[in-house]
Order: sequence, then structure tokens, then C-alpha cells
Amino acid sequence: MVIQTGFNWLIEQQLLLSILFCGFILLERFGLKILGARFVYKLAWLLPAALVIANLPNAIKPLQNSNISHYLITPNQPFTHEMGISWALMYVLITAGLLIASFITHTRFVKSLQLTELTHFNHTLTTSAKTYISQHVATPMVVGILNSKLVLPSNYNTQFDRATLALILEHENVHIKRKDNLTNAFMLLPTILLWFNPLAWFCYASMRRLQELTCDERVLANKTTHQHILYSKALVNCAAATPAGLMAYSHYGDKKTMLQRLTNIKHSGNHSRFAKGGLLLIAASMLSGLAIAKQPQAEITKEDHISPTIRIEPVYPAQAAKQGISGSVVLKYDIAANGRTKNISVIQSKPSDVFDKSAKEALAKWEYKMSEAGFNDVLVQLDFAINSEVANTDLIERIKVSH
Repeated sequence: MVIQTGFNWLIEQQLLLSILFCGFILLERFGLKILGARFVYKLAWLLPAALVIANLPNAIKPLQNSNISHYLITPNQPFTHEMGISWALMYVLITAGLLIASFITHTRFVKSLQLTELTHFNHTLTTSAKTYISQHVATPMVVGILNSKLVLPSNYNTQFDRATLALILEHENVHIKRKDNLTNAFMLLPTILLWFNPLAWFCYASMRRLQELTCDERVLANKTTHQHILYSKALVNCAAATPAGLMAYSHYGDKKTMLQRLTNIKHSGNHSRFAKGGLLLIAASMLSGLAIAKQPQAEITKEDHISPTIRIEPVYPAQAAKQGISGSVVLKYDIAANGRTKNISVIQSKPSDVFDKSAKEALAKWEYKMSEAGFNDVLVQLDFAINSEVANTDLIERIKVSH
């Protein structure tokens, strides 16, 4: 049931997440010239912030005893519910498979490098991580999630001159200091959880490109034009054909990413403060709108009622279904502070004792949001109907509430 609830919640968030993903991808593709890579990269924090704000819990509203919630049960609903569980379990299995594949891919790649520690590294620039060489890489990279390792091609001395190598090592040192591989792992995890949404993968790729662009900007800050040229040439030489995929290590990227990085270097410093301020204002307005949308109404009307967060459909009695019997049951119960139902009793039922047991067993499994003191004497009417066209039977005088 926890799996089903979590899966349903994840599906409900897809519209909001897709809008956020699209906005971030568009900014990464078309907004770097006026906003800058570092500014857009920091905007990634808006994604989890918006998701949290959109799901802030509403205070549970007091329920008047005159209000009664109303639910319709038909013989085919338990079958539909089981199908929902099957989809949730399928999602869990695929997600687990991708997580395992990601771990195996990363482990095998690092093992295939056959690293040899470089003990005599004659260079003025030091790093906080150990340096290794490998014959199986063509470009410098940082591997390792918690313990970063700087990996250089075995021919790095002939591939780069001293000035170029200094810039490259400075680039890798930025990755190490910022713990970018750990950041990549944290970004990859929610991407895998959203594997069914292609926009999540595009957004992850955008974040990885922005990570490299921000690293370039930090390296080239206060550098001369000649150093800019050397660095750009080094990027061209380091253009790799290895896709990021399920990997969390930092590398120089493919040729398309290289072109974007060279363009960003060319336009570095030409950023608009007006555009940044306007975008921040839009973002603040969006977050405020999400927060306000989740606030409960100040005035409580007679139609307000408490909705369960987990609602188990009662099983339609087989004998009643065969005989074509429909009916209704009115139940009274309490909601504990932890959201569980208790003290369930049948107020009235028609026909008597036909649907009572099924209704009570299902209601015992319902759950509500937690509250400070819970609620007493909550009423619910469950209508058992052979099909949805059967008219509802009001067993007690009540105010009809929406569902």
C-alpha cells in the first residue's frame, strides 16, 4: 500500500515537474548568453524547492458532523485497484533495475581503467585528490563518488604542454573541490526515479553541461586572452565520444558539448543583470503562487470535508453481485492523531447486514493526514451498486459534498 501511495503521488507531480524541466532546459539552451552558466546552474535549486512548496501539507480542517463523505463501490473496482498495484510494482522493479545497472556500470568502468598511481608528478599545481594514469582514457577526468581520483591519459606529457596542462589540472581541481561527482550522483538518483519522463533525462543532461560550463568560467576568471585560447584548444583536443549515460564521473563531454563550451567562453562576461533580476522575480512569483495555491481557505463552508490519503475499496460481496443487489452503508468512526481510523460502527445499512462487514473491513484500512488531536464522529456513506448508473440512496439527511 505504501508503494501504491508513493507511485500515485509521483504520477500526480508529473505536470509540475515537466513544466519545470522544460523551463530549465530552455534556459540552458537559449539563455546562457544573457544569464551566464553559473546563474542558470544555481536555478536548478528551484526544481526541488517548487516540488516541496507545491506539496506543503494543508492543515486538516475541522469536520462538522452534519457533513458526510460519499463513495461509490461497484463489483469491478477491486480488480481496478489490483491493476494499480501491478503498475506500481512494475515501476519499482524497473527503477531497482536501473539503480543496479547504474552501480554496475560505474564500478565496471572504474575497474576497466586499470589505474596506476602517479607518485612523481612534477607540476606546480597540487590537487586534493590522488593522481592516477591510465592507458584506457583519452582525456583527463575525475572518478569516484566519495573519494575523488584524478585520472590522466598515460601520454599526458606529450599530449599537453605545461601551460595547457596547468589549465586542465585547474579545471579538474574545481571538480574535486566542489565534489561534482557526488553532486552528479544526487542528480542521477531522482532522474532514475523519473525514468518514465524523458524530460527528466534531458534536464539531467542540461545540468551536466552546465556543470562543465561553470567549471570553465571559474578556471578562466582573471585569465589572459592567450590563456583563453590555450584552454579552448585543449577543449577541442579533449573532445570525447563517451556519453554521460548512467555515469556520475566528471569528464570533458562530447563534441556537441565542446561547441557549447567554446561558445560560452567567447560570450563570457556579457550577462544582463536586468534579465537575471526579471527571471528571479518570475521564479519568486511562481513559488509564491504554488504556496498560496496550497493554503487552506480562510472560510470553512458546509461542503468542506476530510479526504483520506489512503482509501481501500471495499470488496463487493460475491453473493450480492450474483443476485444483482445494491445498497448503502453509513459508518461512524474516529480519526486518531496518526491518521488511522478507529471505533468504527454501522449507523444504518440497507439492506441490513449485506454490505456491513465489507464496509467495516475496508474502512479500518483507510488513512488520513496526521493532526494534533484527531477527529471524532466522522461519517461516511458507502454506496454499493452493480453499476455506476444506480441512483444513490441517502440513508440519513445530509449535505452533499463533492468528491
